[in-house]
Amino acid sequence: MDNTKLVVATAVGVTTAVAANLLINYVTDTYHVGEDSVVFNFDKQASGGDLVAKVLKSQGVKFIFTLIGGHISPILISCDREGVRVIDVRHEVTAVFAADAVSRISGIPGVAAVTAGPGLTNTVTAVKNAQMAQSPLILLGGATSDLLKGKGSLQDIDQFALLTPHCKWTKHVSRVEQIVPALEYAFHIAQSGTPGPVFIEFPIDTLYPQPIASGWYLKSKQDNASIANRVINAYMSYHLGRIFSCLDKNITIHKPAKISVTLPSSSWVSKTVRILREAQHPVLLVGAQALLLGSGSIKPEQLQLAVQSLNIPTFTSNMARGLLGPTHPNLFRHCRAHALRNADVVILAGVVCDFRLSYGQSINRNATVISINRDKTDLYKNRSPTYAYNADPATFLVELARSMESAKLSWRSWEDDLSRRDIQRSNEINAKASENVESSDGFLNPLAVLQKFDQLLPQKSVMVADGGDFVGSAAYIVRPRGPLCWLDPGPFGTLGVGAGFALGAKLCRPDHDVWVIFGDGACGYSIPEYDTFVRHKIAVGALVGNDACWMQIMREQAESLKSEVACNLAYTNYDQVVKAFGGEGFKVNTIQQLTDAMVSAKTYMDTQSLPVLINCIIARTDFRKGSISV
Repeated sequence: MDNTKLVVATAVGVTTAVAANLLINYVTDTYHVGEDSVVFNFDKQASGGDLVAKVLKSQGVKFIFTLIGGHISPILISCDREGVRVIDVRHEVTAVFAADAVSRISGIPGVAAVTAGPGLTNTVTAVKNAQMAQSPLILLGGATSDLLKGKGSLQDIDQFALLTPHCKWTKHVSRVEQIVPALEYAFHIAQSGTPGPVFIEFPIDTLYPQPIASGWYLKSKQDNASIANRVINAYMSYHLGRIFSCLDKNITIHKPAKISVTLPSSSWVSKTVRILREAQHPVLLVGAQALLLGSGSIKPEQLQLAVQSLNIPTFTSNMARGLLGPTHPNLFRHCRAHALRNADVVILAGVVCDFRLSYGQSINRNATVISINRDKTDLYKNRSPTYAYNADPATFLVELARSMESAKLSWRSWEDDLSRRDIQRSNEINAKASENVESSDGFLNPLAVLQKFDQLLPQKSVMVADGGDFVGSAAYIVRPRGPLCWLDPGPFGTLGVGAGFALGAKLCRPDHDVWVIFGDGACGYSIPEYDTFVRHKIAVGALVGNDACWMQIMREQAESLKSEVACNLAYTNYDQVVKAFGGEGFKVNTIQQLTDAMVSAKTYMDTQSLPVLINCIIARTDFRKGSISV
């Protein structure tokens, strides 16, 4: 390295290590970009924000979620000019949750942009949730200038130490010419292999136009300027020259690169066909990974037809709920534990043997287990399958269905056994729902509430699950209407996803009703975002099961530790809070009031394009006693 440059850099207070870092050439990762492209001339009036916006538009991004900050203002202003809708929220975590929902429903990675320091720290829970749910998204973060790193500038922290463990890929952009290749690669890597979130950090001077950035750094150019000022100006000019080295040059912006998924081999599929032909008690478990969208992915409708034609007793989880619709005969809901204990063949399609399957112990130890997963680690987690196939599970099931078209296998006695058990459990739930439907002091049976909600929900509905006990009960009763009509956090079990998921879902599916099923504890995380819904005219509904406690925790804590400390809440008037934000709210203590509120909510959302919340005062229940809370 040129020692003269190091001397000049250290003369203005930049450490040798930082100065060296500034002079390191950026090495672009190589991959096949889209062949179609546009050319943009970067002149003095242009900003790095312009390049960000043009790449986002080229990638098909329609929305960017944010909480404003000076570090990232040029990105948002340019997105607004380019027709990428800017949705500003009240907390950065909501911005990332909303981007996550867009990724899941549209197949195009959602994008969130937040300011430096606390703006980034506020996103960590949502980024980790996306990583564990294998959801691709792009997080753009502002940062202080490279010149001021570690010198105590506003909101300057080591953002990579915070985010690298939770992201699939991270990149620091130090020059404007790096913006386009870094962003295009970010979209590629977020969706490839095992999808996940990526993070790109933009120092503030890479985003603003060159004249503004120059004004921040260059000292007076008087003839009698001190030697120190001249040295500073010389180095600052050099620094600015590096940042804006692409000034007055053409920059090529490509269309999205084709994303390839790992395909199953024909021998894997043939082997599975042979195993199924000999099976007596097969079970298929379909998880969220099978519903991942994007370039090269199987469409949900294709997967739905394939699973239906396989005729294997099927259980779905997480985002896969709704894959077969609400009432398909192959779909079973309540007898999974019995089915897995007695199965002789278990197909795990994007399903992991984690706590949800008792770490693999809930599956018959003598069963032939066939696991298909994009992630090699997840294939073998806790229990090694008999056959492990590192491939896209949706593609595998579609190919399996094609290979079995002529076989038309049936497991009638096994299906009848599972159906009897499913019906028996449904009858037990119905009986529970019929007990003390309305108490004299104004408390509703939560199961009766959920049954009525399910009856009144339109066919074109998307539901967002955000809560513990009330949402856990909903999983037994409320039936997702179709593929990608149920959004839940995934294996991280995160509370607080409700507002962000609902926001992203409604923007992607404006023709659907979007309802959040809230526990009253979880509702507290999201209630400020009703301000966001009102400002942007986002008509979402919420059903709150209000039992004034953290029931899933309290039930176990009170029994085992004989204490309710920190478990009790208040019967807060969430409906009034929503009214104060400009939406509509209803408080209900009877089933008739709930029915009326649902009808009124539908009309209000359709005609006013504003949000609604129904605050259901529910009784405390032991329906889910023994459920997992730790």
